[in-house]
Amino acid sequence: MKTRKIIFGSLLSLGLVLTLAGCGSQAKSSAGKTTKNSVALVTDGGGIDDKSFNQSAWEGLKAWGKENKFSKGVGGYDYAQSTSPSDFTPNINKLIKAKYKTVLGIGYQVQKNIADASKQYSDVNFVIVDSVIPNQKNVASVMFKAEQSSFLAGVAAAETTKTNKVGFIGGVKSDIVEGFQAGFTQGVKAVNKNISVDVKYAGSFSKADLGKSLADAMYSNQEDVIYQAAGGTGNGVFTSAKGLAKDGKKVWVIGVDRDQKADGKYNGGNVTLASAVKEVGIAVQDLSNKALKGNFPGGKTIEYDLKDKGVSLVNDNMSESAEKQVNAYKEKIINGDISVSAKAN
Repeated sequence: MKTRKIIFGSLLSLGLVLTLAGCGSQAKSSAGKTTKNSVALVTDGGGIDDKSFNQSAWEGLKAWGKENKFSKGVGGYDYAQSTSPSDFTPNINKLIKAKYKTVLGIGYQVQKNIADASKQYSDVNFVIVDSVIPNQKNVASVMFKAEQSSFLAGVAAAETTKTNKVGFIGGVKSDIVEGFQAGFTQGVKAVNKNISVDVKYAGSFSKADLGKSLADAMYSNQEDVIYQAAGGTGNGVFTSAKGLAKDGKKVWVIGVDRDQKADGKYNGGNVTLASAVKEVGIAVQDLSNKALKGNFPGGKTIEYDLKDKGVSLVNDNMSESAEKQVNAYKEKIINGDISVSAKAN
């Protein structure tokens, strides 16, 4: 399998879009005609407004549509929301029936469904985000080295904790989510091997109440920084932290996939220490533009990392000293002085 890294380029100019339209691209009219450039995504079970992975993807697709003067709906861009794995295949089929020419599966859970559809519909471009479908000419696979940004999250947690106890809450246990856990633990231990890391999995990406109960228990155990990689379940971690902060407790959350500073805001402060970001939205824009230009990278895996700014750690409320340490470790990873494993011990 050929793997390549793509450094983000600028989005397609309006002039090129108009040129393509003039050459018969059948751009969507107000009557809703189909187009060779229409794009839609299928969410995983977290939902389109999960304040994390799916939402980031949708924001990227909306930005692509706005940039290129497409409208939401058939012939332009849209999404199909899944509430459970049983929705994946029907949603994919619905989008294909609506003649979307590029269909994106958001999250590793959609991998098998995208793989099956790609074999049945060879004239459709498919994208799988956070997984790999090898040797399929009409599928582009998108991966992120989230273990690298998670390592930096671990550095931030280690530099911030006052109790030498931190926590990690994952959604559904998988190789992808364990990559977050692995990177975080390595980052913590790189700063101070004596800091304990408590790991819990919710078994779901959509149960905020369970996320809150897991966080409540961790904070009660004096674990004052929690890194959550749990989609909508992670919203409950923020609820827990904000409730404690209102009572005067100093606790923190590290967000995931997109900048979650707004999710940590409460009257009197903010509990978001930092956010380990996957630029899912930019990847969605990037692949949508490649399809638009006729350069869809079917059969290839595109990998985004710290070096090409595909992943990052956003400073929301880190101290100056913590940020300095994070930046120092970031350079070591980019330069190859530190290799971060995606495998949890």
